[in-house]
Amino acid sequence: MNPQADKLVRRTTMVATVTASYFLLTADYGPEPNALDPIKKTILSAQSSLKEFIFGSRKEHQESSPSSSNAKEHP
Repeated sequence: MNPQADKLVRRTTMVATVTASYFLLTADYGPEPNALDPIKKTILSAQSSLKEFIFGSRKEHQESSPSSSNAKEHP
């Protein structure tokens, strides 16, 4: 296996291990606050950042919408 593919496999394995560990550790706690909340916030933040990167920011979408509706109202 080439070095780049090996590096990718290792990183993917680490992320999967951390994610699985998080879910296994928090399975019994439910919605109650616990010591792993900072990790959860980090995962959710990364998730929203990735969504913004892939699909674009909601702010960009909202800013472009009013200008296009204004153009329709004023010929």
